[in-house]
Amino acid sequence: MELTPILSAALDAFYESGFHGASVRDIARRVGVTVPSLYYHHQSKEGLLIALLELSTGGLRSRALAANAAGDGDPVQRLTNVIFTIVLQMTNRARLAALEGEARYLGPENWDRYRAMRKGIEGLVLDIVHDGNSAGDFDADDPAETTRAILGMCQAIPRWYHAEGIHSPEVVARKYVGIALRMVGATRAPDMPTSSGPTDRAY
Repeated sequence: MELTPILSAALDAFYESGFHGASVRDIARRVGVTVPSLYYHHQSKEGLLIALLELSTGGLRSRALAANAAGDGDPVQRLTNVIFTIVLQMTNRARLAALEGEARYLGPENWDRYRAMRKGIEGLVLDIVHDGNSAGDFDADDPAETTRAILGMCQAIPRWYHAEGIHSPEVVARKYVGIALRMVGATRAPDMPTSSGPTDRAY
C-alpha cells in the first residue's frame, strides 16, 4: 500500500487534530476533492485510519520479517536487525507511527485487523527471545514481559523524537539495540546494521 494523496491528507489531519478532531470535509479540502469522491476511495473516516495503520504496522511487519531472515538464524543478530528496523520506522516515519495511539477509535472488525498486525510483530520478537534463551545467547527471565517492554520503549519514540534533534535515526537505532540486548541479557555483541528500514522522512 502506498501513501496516496488522500491518505497523506488524512495523515496530516489526524496528526494535527487527532482522529475525532479531524473531519472528512477537511481531509477532502486538503487534497482538493469532493467528499463523495473521497468516499469512493475510502468508505469512512475510520477506513482512512485503518488504511494508514495498515501502511504503518503492516509495512513494519514485512520489514521486520525480512530483517529477521537476514539474521541467518542467529538470535543475537536477528534481534539486532529487527529492533534496528523498528526504530528506523519510529524515527524516519514518526508521524505515521504516532497514529498508533488513534487505534483505540477503531470498530471491532478493524481493531481485530490492526491487532493481528501488532501481534505478528510481537510474536516475531518473542520467538527470537525464546530462541536466544534456548541457545544460551540470552538470559531473559520472562520472555513475554521482556518482549512487551522492548516493543513498548520503541513505540514511545515518536512522542519525543524530532528530525532536527541531535541524534540521527541510525544513532537512535543503535542505542535502542544496545538497550534491548541488555534487557534480554545478551552474552555477546552483534554486527550492527547500517540501514534496515525506511530512510525517507516524508511521513
